[in-house]
This record gives sequence, C-alpha cells and structure tokens, in this order.
Amino acid sequence: MKIYLNGQLVGKEQAVVSVFDHGLLYGDGVFEGIRVYGGNVFLLKDHIERLYESAKAIRLEIPISPPAMIQATKETVAANGITDGYVRLVVTRGAGSLGLDIRRTSNPQIIIIADTITLYPAEIYENGMHLITASTIRNHPAALPARIKSLNYLNNILAKIEGTDAGTVEALMLNHKGEVAECTGDNIFILKNGVLKTPSPDAGILEGITRNAVLQLAREAGIATQETTLIRHDLYVADEMFLTGTAAEVVPVVSLDGRVIGDGKPGPITRRLLELFHELTRKAE
Repeated sequence: MKIYLNGQLVGKEQAVVSVFDHGLLYGDGVFEGIRVYGGNVFLLKDHIERLYESAKAIRLEIPISPPAMIQATKETVAANGITDGYVRLVVTRGAGSLGLDIRRTSNPQIIIIADTITLYPAEIYENGMHLITASTIRNHPAALPARIKSLNYLNNILAKIEGTDAGTVEALMLNHKGEVAECTGDNIFILKNGVLKTPSPDAGILEGITRNAVLQLAREAGIATQETTLIRHDLYVADEMFLTGTAAEVVPVVSLDGRVIGDGKPGPITRRLLELFHELTRKAE
C-alpha cells in the first residue's frame, strides 16, 4: 500500500507523523471520506470544497491548493490500483507544543489513504437495519458547528458504542433541542405520505455529500422532498426510513427503538433511490 504524505507516496510503514502533532494530541484537523467507483473518485470536487471550508473554519491553512489536492487524491488511488474503494483524506494542524496555542504549530500534515472498503453486510440492504436512539446528543452547534468535519469524533464514537451495546450497527442522535439530527456516521431520511423528509442543516447535522446527491436524485425522479425539523415521533410513524453516507450509500431502516417502520421491510422508494444511486455511481466521473 502506498500512502500520500506531504507530497510523496510512501509505504504505510513510512507514513508517520510526530507524536506532537495536534491532530493526535487534540483532534485538531479535518478530514473527508470519499468513495471510488470504477476507478473514478465520486464527487471529488464537492469533497475537496468541503475539506477546505472545514479547514478555513478552524483557521487551518492547507499548504497546497484545491486543484493540487484533487490531483494528489487521483494519483494515490491510481498508485494503489483501487477501482472500487474508499479514500480517507486527512489534514492535521501539524506538530507543536504541549498546549493549545496554534501559533506554536507548524507543517500541517496532508495524508491520503486509498484502500478497499467493507460495506454493511448484504443482508442489511436486503432486509433492512435496526436502530436505537443514543442518549449521547450531537455537539451543540454554538460550541462546534456540525459543518466542520473535524478529527474529533468522540461525540459520534460514544453514540456508536451505545448502538453496538444494544446490538445495532448504527445509532440515531438527537440535537440539544431533542430534534432528530443524524446517525453516528450517516444522514437519515423518512418517507411519509409520498414526501421524502430529512433534517435541515440547522438541526446540527453534517450536510453529507451522499445526502445531497440522493436529494437531487429524488427531485429528478419526481419525488417531493423537504428539509425540515423532525422529532422521533415522525420517525416512528414513517412509511419508510433509510440512511445515506459515503460508505453506507443508501441503507434501509426497518425499526427504531423497537418500533417497526412501515411494514417492517425496505420500502419501494428506498429501493428505487438505491437503484438510482447505483446508476449514478457507475457513471461517476
């Protein structure tokens, strides 16, 4: 495996950063997870744009330009012979002192990993996923805006632990107002009376690239969509439910907190959107 590290492709044993790097010490950095389909990096420009916006929001200056980052990503994918897989792109603050002052850091680290990916098991796509609601809520947006895809994922990890303890592979997270936000690594959608609904960005969600692609596919297919406030009651009485994410793609959900969603099977609109998403990614450029 070849990993891109600050302008060079090196073996994974040589891909090392300082123990004083603020990405390690404080989770001070940003990242993107990106899919590769048929050798093409899916919606790469969108991911790079979000990466640079996240970096700007935390006053982290990425030392190469967006076009150079795009080229580096493509070169890393090609060097590893990845036709269908996953890219993890990380930018850390760089090495510094044992303190919070970013003025004492230097040399932000750019790391690009391209590898194969393990999706959810096939039976989940066929039969649907079960969810629980985690007691761990999303970070308050006034403390850490959800639109920053930072290296500090402890909030999500704690909710994920609750899900795995309950025997589920994902968990729903609410925001500080008790509204539906998102899952630990995926956005959430419901269908009710023919209308596809998903929490709006002001619910404290990370506005997913796959989420936005699915919304666009739905609109093009003539499905009414709403980005709106949702509470758990809305989910409990939904006709269909599914998750979207870079790794997950489109995953049906058939129960939440022991409540059966719809008829307890993946719904027709969910299946249709998964089909449309597969068609889109097969021709992704």
